[in-house]
Amino acid sequence: MLFQTYGDRRNPAVLFFHAMGVTGASSEPIARYLQDRYFCILPTSTVYCEGQKYVSKQDEIRQVEDFLHRQGVERLAMVVASSIGADLAMAFLTQTKLPVEHAFFDGGQFAQIGKGTRRIMTPFLYFAIKSLYWSKGGTLKKILWCDDDSIKSYFIDAGKNLTYTNLRRQISDSLKDKTFPLLSKELQKHTYFEFGSIEDHFKYR
Repeated sequence: MLFQTYGDRRNPAVLFFHAMGVTGASSEPIARYLQDRYFCILPTSTVYCEGQKYVSKQDEIRQVEDFLHRQGVERLAMVVASSIGADLAMAFLTQTKLPVEHAFFDGGQFAQIGKGTRRIMTPFLYFAIKSLYWSKGGTLKKILWCDDDSIKSYFIDAGKNLTYTNLRRQISDSLKDKTFPLLSKELQKHTYFEFGSIEDHFKYR
C-alpha cells in the first residue's frame, strides 16, 4: 500500500478507505479541509500500487495497522469508507484493537455475488478502469456518466498501475456470498442508514 497523510499526527486521527477504481487521493479534498483539526490517513490499496501484489484483506489490514502503529496512532476519531472500501473497513473494525469513535460508510458494498457473476464482472471492470487511463479520462463520461475534471485524476492514477490479476484477487476476496455483518442491539441504536435517489430522498433510522 501507499499512504498519504495530512495534518499533525498529534491531532485526532481519521482513516479513509477508498472505493474501487480510484486511489486514496480521492479523499484528498476533504482531508485538506480537515487537516487543521485532524490527522488524516489516506491509504491506497496495493491493487493500485505499481509493483505491489494484492494478497488478501488480512494483508491489507496488517499494512494499515502497521502504518498506524508507526505513526503513533492510539485511537481513531473516525473511519471513513466508500463503496468496496467499506468491506475492507468492516474487516478492519472487527479486528483492530484501536478504539474507534465513529464510522461513516458512503455507499458501502456488502454484496452477495456468486463466483460466476464475479468472473463476468472482473474483465468488464478491468477494461473500464484501464480505459480511463488509456484515454486520459476521455471515457469517464461514457462509463460513469460524469465528466467532472476535478475527479478524473483519481481514476486515471488508479488505472495506470492496475493489473488484471490484482483486480481479480480483490473482487474474489471482497464480493463473496455473505450478508451484511450482524450488528448488536446496542450498536443498532447508534447506527443511521440513509437511502436516496435523484428523484426522492428518504431517510430511515
